[in-house]
Amino acid sequence: MSDLVIDRRRLLLALAGTALARPSFAADFPVEGRPISLTVGYPAGGGTDMQARLLARFLSPSLGVPVVVVNRPGAGTILAATEVARAVPDGHTLMYTPSSTIAQLPHTVRAARYDAFRDFTPVAQCALGPTVLVLHNSIPATNTRELAAYGKAHPGQLNYVSQGMGTAAHIFGQMLARQLQIDMVHVPYKGANDVAKDFITGRVHLQFASSSGAVALAKTGKVRLLGVVALKRSALFPGLPTMAEMGVQGMDIGTELGLIGPAGMAPSTVARLAEATRGVMALPNVREDFVNSGVEVQWLNAADFARDIRETDGRWKTMLAAIDFKME
Repeated sequence: MSDLVIDRRRLLLALAGTALARPSFAADFPVEGRPISLTVGYPAGGGTDMQARLLARFLSPSLGVPVVVVNRPGAGTILAATEVARAVPDGHTLMYTPSSTIAQLPHTVRAARYDAFRDFTPVAQCALGPTVLVLHNSIPATNTRELAAYGKAHPGQLNYVSQGMGTAAHIFGQMLARQLQIDMVHVPYKGANDVAKDFITGRVHLQFASSSGAVALAKTGKVRLLGVVALKRSALFPGLPTMAEMGVQGMDIGTELGLIGPAGMAPSTVARLAEATRGVMALPNVREDFVNSGVEVQWLNAADFARDIRETDGRWKTMLAAIDFKME
């Protein structure tokens, strides 16, 4: 057999092996002239939406195609996540979201019929946004000890607000009431605007707000910030203790924000997107704008982001078991 035939066979075998090992949709990402859809599960104008638009603006020249933010509000980000999970995993459909969308909601809301690890591909973490315990000034408490004393002296008169049954704020409120051994009334709302309006007027007393929401509320002068739900103190609120420091255990849950896509994305596509995101998050003006929106910049690659999502998922399961949460 000639050397030419042998070399030809070796080449064909090598190409066949490459084709078998190569994941779907790995070639030619991004497709020239085809935009990337960056889905946000909230209305336009909020902190998460603003962060997504910053990413889109600077990712576009880096990737060489338009990156377009698509707002899909509804069901506490579940609608948007469901659409992304069903998309073709070619890298042209992504979602910018807090990790609670996939690490928490499937455990607490029946409408979230997806699985964090079966239906999504983590792409890159961009930021941390701790949840903040916010209290209206009409309640005379500056820490959880004083809040517990007030609640016991006024049983059933304290209320806390959330954006719906099974949302993070709802679960945190249940955990706080159990830990402090007080009776608090849950008041669910459908939209963030109504929550903010009634909270500022004092119609509702307590909420676990996003970091960007807490910054906006604090500017009104009508509320006080008591502490953060986080693994450690936040650089955004260095003077605020964690819930654990205030004696409330089991609420050491971080809130990561980043890019996810449908399951089955090619590793090369994920790596390209993650590297482009890393470059954007290193820009001083982007970092400054992210911080001003109420989040702490922290880029992680896909593997580390996936690890953090898995840890967050586990912490949610532990908390839900602690309060004997039953999905409705």
